[in-house]
Amino acid sequence: MEEHGISHRTVEVNGISIHVAEKGEGPVVLLVHGFPELWYSWRHQILGLAARGYRALAPDLRGYGDSSAPPSVTSYSVFHIVGDLVALLDALAIPQVFLVGHDWGALVAWYMCLFRPDRVKALVNLSVALVPFIPRNPAGKLVEYFRSLYGDDYYVCRFQEPGAVEADFDRFGTESLLRMVFASRNPGPLLLPKEAFVPLDRQIPLPDWLSEEDISYFTSKFDKSGFTGPVNYYRCLDLNWELGAPWCGVKIQVPVKFIVGDQDLTYHYPGIQDYLHGGGFKEDVPMLEEVVVMEGVAHFINQEKAHEITDHIYHFIRKF
Repeated sequence: MEEHGISHRTVEVNGISIHVAEKGEGPVVLLVHGFPELWYSWRHQILGLAARGYRALAPDLRGYGDSSAPPSVTSYSVFHIVGDLVALLDALAIPQVFLVGHDWGALVAWYMCLFRPDRVKALVNLSVALVPFIPRNPAGKLVEYFRSLYGDDYYVCRFQEPGAVEADFDRFGTESLLRMVFASRNPGPLLLPKEAFVPLDRQIPLPDWLSEEDISYFTSKFDKSGFTGPVNYYRCLDLNWELGAPWCGVKIQVPVKFIVGDQDLTYHYPGIQDYLHGGGFKEDVPMLEEVVVMEGVAHFINQEKAHEITDHIYHFIRKF
């Protein structure tokens, strides 16, 4: 992407190295990717926002791509991830940003707004509305909550045992795995039984929004850095739940726009549509300005509907 004028640097923050892609001059938009993704998932938004007078910054989160991948599972708590982002802004002398998150990046963005609302002018979040706001039931942490809903083969549950799912991914092959994930349009729960990872004798076709060049880039980076860091985010879900206790009942006090596809698996969690549209979401996020449900769009919304998402981001943040 260097030919498009996207520049790259590595910044030492919070005891690790974070790789950042950036382009443009003006107010800063911090783009936070999800699983299993990279800064590259924002390639279209980086170019589109830079062209409209913004400075777009997209890091590889810790554990991903060209950023450091600490070995300890507990180094992937939301305190660490949000800490990396705050330290990155400090290192670049950026007092405040427009924040945009997708998937795990959306979850991180919610937590950043809880912990450091002073650093966020406004938030556009994609796909993930739920997790920080699951009522804190002391009897049931998140992993058990998901297990009770979907059983042991649910991906969050399968990700818990260190090394197990990485061995499955290794056997299946990085490119096949990424093709399978990006091509998926099943809005039902993501189940990963062990037998799902038999090596394929055919190539999974790519969706029309992803090129062979794109999948090669993702594959090369995950071949290099592996999946342990990214999967460790899921292994910290219960730890995050415990660490979040002091913020129980705290509202998100920044202006928010939320966008999700109606074919996204996150839009089909039990109770989520009622939560989004029935007043619960607005109660937790009092400055929620808009919920957009994009018809016929699946999970990787910022890549599948790249220009529409760039427009949504731009038309929201230009108000501030």
